[in-house]
Amino acid sequence: MLVGVAATVWLALSGRLGLYIHPRYFEFTVIMAVIAGVVAIVATAFLPRAASDTDEPGAEHDHGHTHPSGRRAIWLTIASIALIVATTTALLVVPPSTLTSGTVAQRDINASAGGAADAGNAPALVASDGSAFTVKDWAGLLRQGADEQYLAEAQPDVTGFVTPDPDDPENVFYVARFVVTCCAVDAQPIGVPVYLPGWREQHPIDSWVQVTGRFVVNPSATSMQPLAIDPTRVASIEQPTDPYVY
Repeated sequence: MLVGVAATVWLALSGRLGLYIHPRYFEFTVIMAVIAGVVAIVATAFLPRAASDTDEPGAEHDHGHTHPSGRRAIWLTIASIALIVATTTALLVVPPSTLTSGTVAQRDINASAGGAADAGNAPALVASDGSAFTVKDWAGLLRQGADEQYLAEAQPDVTGFVTPDPDDPENVFYVARFVVTCCAVDAQPIGVPVYLPGWREQHPIDSWVQVTGRFVVNPSATSMQPLAIDPTRVASIEQPTDPYVY
């Protein structure tokens, strides 16, 4: 428990807690972690007394042999040490990382993509600066059925990680992000398709890119996506400090 508390506080202080939970829960999580740490420390004060109560007066032990309760204590100690080592390694030694395309393969991309952030102003925004829309906004418009006429003047400028289109992985990839509602467990992948034959040669899966271009009818013969970005620029970038969208 104390290892978990230390990991939570460390993630909060290092600015990486957002890799696991929504920012609105930061304060609550840290407060509860500190309370849990105090409870764990107080609880340890009662462990020696609890252990002594299990020894019955007058209990006989075979000379030269380990009593069953002694063997049980040894195995419990070994199991406890293994659990602590595993927990410490997972939470404090292994560096925290974001969700990847491996998770995308387990969850339907754009299954929960909502509408644009401001549906009333969508036409004006679409026809102007593409950077005003995020991957979430564009994915929402595409899911709502926006066609090539509606998006004819759109200038998408999206940032995300690369994950292949399962229907045409050689020619189409998604610029993807994860939408986090509560924590990484409920994170849902969203993305905007990009038509770029041979994209794997320059942009490995899970690498981060910034894509600009125009929406066109998807030239892919097998992709299920009716529209895709015809890119004018695909630039490799570093993973942003906050990789998720909310």
